[in-house]
Amino acid sequence: MSTAKSQKEKKVTTHVLQEMKSRGEKISMLTAYDFSMARIVDAAGIDVILVGDSASNVMAGHETTLPITLDQMIYHASSVVRAINRCLVVVDLPFGTYQGNSKEALTSAIRIMKESGGHAVKMEGGEEIIESIERILSAGIPVMGHLGLTPQSIYKFGTYVVRAKEEAEAKKLIEDALALEEAGCFALVLEKIPFRLAKMVAEKLSIPVIGIGAGNGVDGQVLVIHDMLGINNEFSPRFLRRYNDLYTGIKTSVEQYIDDVKSKDFPNDKEQY
Repeated sequence: MSTAKSQKEKKVTTHVLQEMKSRGEKISMLTAYDFSMARIVDAAGIDVILVGDSASNVMAGHETTLPITLDQMIYHASSVVRAINRCLVVVDLPFGTYQGNSKEALTSAIRIMKESGGHAVKMEGGEEIIESIERILSAGIPVMGHLGLTPQSIYKFGTYVVRAKEEAEAKKLIEDALALEEAGCFALVLEKIPFRLAKMVAEKLSIPVIGIGAGNGVDGQVLVIHDMLGINNEFSPRFLRRYNDLYTGIKTSVEQYIDDVKSKDFPNDKEQY
């Protein structure tokens, strides 16, 4: 068996991600929310699937990530876990399930792990949620942090603009990142911050730092799969690279199907019993 093939078939764990950072190998991460998509993404060799609370936007059509519930996150995560063979599955703790109450945070994380079979949880915030993180970690549940633009705090920020451009906010972000590492987080997502700041954080931390709109100086990248495949064609931030245009492809196929049905071309003689 080739080394490349054996690497592709080796199960990804939090320890494997740490090894990847140590040897300078970039970490690939994408979102997925259902069985069929997760099966394709895992088979392609992705390192990490994030079952993101972005399901609130791309799967349910909400304007923000806030409305999605813990039960809904467990449903999506369960579907993903049933599909994968190799990658690490990280599940977002949704808004309202961990902020301000470490006991509730632990209960929420335990439900995700027990009911979905996910491998880790992700939480947004720094110093203010350390108590919840430590309580979850004490139960043996791995935690991925998330700093910078934190969509669950959209009403606090009032905008989705780049975060930590000012010195005070950048200083706090660095302090929060170090606090999350010290608390025991196995990795950190940095969203929509200046690339120099992200690179500095990645160099300061021994744990992997994964960016979204944070430049190429970090240890890995994550995108929302509906964005990078061009299913969602209304979202075009600077950091997004579209690898396909499935919106057009799917719409064209549906239009052709409608035409074929209306014209009685489908089904033809070979497509019936």
